[in-house]
Amino acid sequence: MNIQKMAVLGAGQMGNGITQVAACAGYEVTMIDIKQEFVDNGLANIEKSLAKLVSKERMTQEESDAALSRISISTDRHSAADVDLVVEAIPEIPDLKFSTFAELDQICKPSAILASNTSSISIDEIANSTTRPDKVIGMHFMNPVPIMKLVEIINGSQTDSAVTKAVIEASENMGKTPLCCNDSPGFVSNRILCPMINEAILTLQDGVAEPEAIDGIMKLGMNHPIGPLALSDLIGNDTVLHIMNVLHEGLADDKYAPAPLLVQMVADGKLGRKSGEGFYTY
Repeated sequence: MNIQKMAVLGAGQMGNGITQVAACAGYEVTMIDIKQEFVDNGLANIEKSLAKLVSKERMTQEESDAALSRISISTDRHSAADVDLVVEAIPEIPDLKFSTFAELDQICKPSAILASNTSSISIDEIANSTTRPDKVIGMHFMNPVPIMKLVEIINGSQTDSAVTKAVIEASENMGKTPLCCNDSPGFVSNRILCPMINEAILTLQDGVAEPEAIDGIMKLGMNHPIGPLALSDLIGNDTVLHIMNVLHEGLADDKYAPAPLLVQMVADGKLGRKSGEGFYTY
């Protein structure tokens, strides 16, 4: 399976980051979203990111220009008709993922690989929305995409080994380190990370310490680059709650029950950085 042309569905923070690293790796890539303003903003963010890399002498102006020349933008999903790999990076809403993959299955050529950047939704469930479950896989990039090295590759129960091999090679071409796991609630990254964040929220809820102390102890004592409460604000407290609910329901174990404080904060609109307030004020 030779991947040469890609499409990225979604021009938000993750989508434009994936588009950027794909273009820098030499792939022709089409970034697709539902509104022109979304793809325009996504492209502007890529231009800004590449300009910063040039100013830091991490790439030349010529390399930046070449990467930009490989990117096209579209509001029509049919633009993905002839690509070899689609990476979906749309909101983490199960029914939206399922309907999108059913549509891509109809649009894309039979040999195309359909990958999801999902952080928690079952790859098997996504694959079951298509007639090509053997060509559906998870490609979970980390935020911010241009900087973070990991791509968590999630194999569904029917994912073809040749598909996995091709996606691993594509990830490596993008300068990433792909590590594989099997489909399971939360995969590896969020099955371990989100319960830690949830435990930090329970620690705050129980009055054990203030947010600055909780985060400081984890940063200075455990060598974490960012504290769990600040990380929850960065990820989005609504996203953390969603993942905890996926773990709680999928693994049927109350140790994954979301902290009542997290539930309340999301209900109050305190989502973290994106809303201006979470465990900290922004």
